[in-house]
Amino acid sequence: MGLACTKTSTASNVPLINTTDTSQTGPDASQSSPNISANDKWRSNGITVAGGNEEGIELNQLFQPWGLYVDDDLTVYIADYWNHRIVEWKSGAKNGVVVAGGNGEGNRADQLCGPTDVIIDLKGDNFLICDHENRRIVRWPRREGKSGETIISDVQCFSITMDKQGYLYVPDTDKHEVRRWRVGETSGVVVAGGCGEGEGLNQLSYPRYVFVDQNYSIYVSEHGNQRVTKWLKDAKEAIIVAGGHGQGDDPSQLSNPEGIVVDQLGNVYVAESGNHRIVCWPKGSKRGNVILGGSGSGKQPNQLYCPIGLSFDRRGNLYVVDMGNNRTQRFNIIRNS
Repeated sequence: MGLACTKTSTASNVPLINTTDTSQTGPDASQSSPNISANDKWRSNGITVAGGNEEGIELNQLFQPWGLYVDDDLTVYIADYWNHRIVEWKSGAKNGVVVAGGNGEGNRADQLCGPTDVIIDLKGDNFLICDHENRRIVRWPRREGKSGETIISDVQCFSITMDKQGYLYVPDTDKHEVRRWRVGETSGVVVAGGCGEGEGLNQLSYPRYVFVDQNYSIYVSEHGNQRVTKWLKDAKEAIIVAGGHGQGDDPSQLSNPEGIVVDQLGNVYVAESGNHRIVCWPKGSKRGNVILGGSGSGKQPNQLYCPIGLSFDRRGNLYVVDMGNNRTQRFNIIRNS
């Protein structure tokens, strides 16, 4: 069942999952929240772990990277938008390795076009890629994969995530909704929004990134409403957990929220591309705290320029895709027990 609202969505032009192989599902480790204490902080200077050598196509470069995935080995996988590829950067590496795409811009099975996010289906051992300009979600084998398979089509997405039961969550900026997909389904279930564009608590406006916690609550960043909303499992209306007071740089505001992660305490971390900063909104707070960046756009180690993707590693370090600087930064955690 979808969410109740006065405007019902039609079944026409609905994306399609083209597989019934349920063995391919599995939890996405990027949704695991590390143990962060209330007193922990992060070093203000980031360490470049991918790119940082201006924009370009070489293996030591990125060209407007978007989303990322960090595995338990601290290997980083990055959606390299204008290079139409997914690149793997092992911890300490000076160069990346192309693991999907990289065969020019296009819609063939061996090509990508403007990918914006990547996660790993651990059980199926596949990359799941938001192939933005092709309006599709692609499943690409991790082991010597030469091409991918479209598993969801006709979706205007910027991000993708998976819960611990193997359900996929995909926001659609055209339909202003988030759908949950089970492998084998011919249409997803609306779990957030779906009531047309708007600022109501049963609506979304240009949803960008999505995070699902261990209780299956869904967090959505919205460009149109300049907010992050939380949708409890099966809820018909959301709770605003960050922003929602117009676009700006006041502590109560956001400016173009992008990637989001949530720790085990329920604190919400948001990448603000408009304010060039990362903010943390403590659970229940009406104001956010700047934890990284916020000193204007720039390429110094303590600066960001249009940050997009956001992820923790298993140690609690914070990774930021610094799109405007064509790099990914790691900000090491400072434990204060």
